[in-house]
Formats: sequence, C-alpha cells, structure tokens
Amino acid sequence: MKTLNNYTKGIIRENPVLVLVLGTCPTLATSTSVQNALGMGAAATVVLLFSNILISALRKVIPDKVRIPCYIVLIAGLVTAVQMIVKAYAPALNDSLGIYLPLIVVNCIILGRAEMFASKNGVVQSAADALGMGTGFTLTLFLMASVREVFGNGTFCGMAIPLLSENRISIMTMAPGGFFVFGLLIAAVNKFGKHKPRKSDFGCEGCPQAELCGKLSCEKGKEEAL
Repeated sequence: MKTLNNYTKGIIRENPVLVLVLGTCPTLATSTSVQNALGMGAAATVVLLFSNILISALRKVIPDKVRIPCYIVLIAGLVTAVQMIVKAYAPALNDSLGIYLPLIVVNCIILGRAEMFASKNGVVQSAADALGMGTGFTLTLFLMASVREVFGNGTFCGMAIPLLSENRISIMTMAPGGFFVFGLLIAAVNKFGKHKPRKSDFGCEGCPQAELCGKLSCEKGKEEAL
C-alpha cells in the first residue's frame, strides 16, 4: 500500500505541475502539440526514474555537504544519455523539443524529488515516487497539449480535424493561450481535489517566523482547524 500511495500521489494529489507548480517553463513551451508533450514527458520520466533510483542507492555514500552538486552531475549524465538516444532514434522529436530536452537537467521536478524523497527513502519507494511524478507530469502535458493543439492548430497528433482546422484559434499556440489552459487546469485541481488542512499540517518546526510571532500563529491555526 505504501508503494502504491507513493505512485498515485504524484498523479493528482501532489501533481508536480498543477499542485506543486514545478516545471512550468517546459510545460508551457512543449505543450503546443501532443507529440512534443508526450516526448518531453517520456524523457523527463526516464531521467526522473533512474536519478531517483541511483540517488536512493547512493544516499549513504554521497557526503551531505556536496549532495546537490552530486545530484546535478548524476542527472546531467542521465539527460545526456537520453538526449543521445532521442537524437539517434527520433531526430524529428529532438529538433522539435530543441533546448528544452537538455534543460531537463535543471528541471525543478527532478532535483526536487531527489532532494525531498530519493535521498531519504529506499530504492523501491523512490522508484514508485518517480514513476508517479513522471506520470502526473506527462498527463498534465498531454491534457494541455490536447487543448492547445486541437483549438490552436485544428489537429490532434498532426491529424487534421474537420471544421476546427479551418477555424483555428491561433492564440492557443502562443504564450497567453498556454497560461490560460494552465490556469484552468490548476483551478480544476483546486476545485475537485482541494486539500483540507489537518492538525498535523500546523507546526513551528522549520518556520522562519516562529520566533517573531511567539508561536501564536501555530496555536491559532490549530484552533481554526478544530
């Protein structure tokens, strides 16, 4: 059950794009077509999976003081390998993704999961977390790309759609259209998957304002939750 929970939480409850709001730049840039979205999602998921597995396996070996540089070097090596594979077997996809494929190295989703989860949990749980986050990221890209490509280009996966192909809403393929669809999806997740606060959500540990407020805010939060 724990492994299943670590997988499913990344799909909706802790979706990396719509809930944690990470990886916004590649999401907006590569969601203009379904093919680009699926390609970016697959590449990021592969890197996320292997980086989580390796970092989890090496978490007791990597010195704490240099863990972030080590993570970045490891992730960069994986991204380089993935990019070489894409160039060899899917050159058209490589050209479409452009600079955003190598920029997976600095994707906040990958580094964030390495720091927050893989470095603190076992290999199996880290792999489940990576697959869940990768699935959530890919589904978000797919949903955004479907809406933007259908209404912006009048196509789906490059195939023309009658009527829509002749009445395109070109702004959907531009930045304003991307932000519009992005906002709608975030609103939908907030509406139907609203997180309800629990008593355990309130605490002074790690709060930079704890000393200034005299821990009164935490007590007030607990009273409101009750």
